Amino acid sequence: MYKIYVGTKNPIKLKACEQVFSEFEIIGYDSDSQVGIQPSTDEDTINGALNRALDIPYKGIRIGLEAGIQETLGILYLINWGVLIDEEGNIYYAGGTRIPLPKIIKEKLETEDTELAVIMDEYYQTIDIKHNEGAVGFFTSGQVKRVDIFIHICKLLYGQYLSKNIVIK
Repeated sequence: MYKIYVGTKNPIKLKACEQVFSEFEIIGYDSDSQVGIQPSTDEDTINGALNRALDIPYKGIRIGLEAGIQETLGILYLINWGVLIDEEGNIYYAGGTRIPLPKIIKEKLETEDTELAVIMDEYYQTIDIKHNEGAVGFFTSGQVKRVDIFIHICKLLYGQYLSKNIVIK
């Protein structure tokens, strides 16, 4: 069975990869995003996903997935990005979710040096939200869960990989 290495041990991200790349063996690898505890722009989030994929020391397909935040027009959004590096070193990028976060979350992220999940667990009394439904699940009443946003990213990456039409090195 062909292997895909994913730059995370997060069970939600691994589950998303397993669902999309079901014919592959998915192996989680504890990699470093090198962008800090809470990526705070599209650029940071993309770089986090890319760094996670590049940090994997194995050959073959490598995937990095990253969630972050981005302020646009004064509104703070939850975002996510993914990167797939294929066997030849071609890089595929995909971005997905854009959902606004409440003003209180924006204020807390601006004043506290922590990640969204920690604030969610403290302020809304959720339990380990980043390994469960995620902020997106909380703010969509469970209509879209964290695994869903990463499944979407994985599908976008896999489709590009299969078509080989959008290749960036």
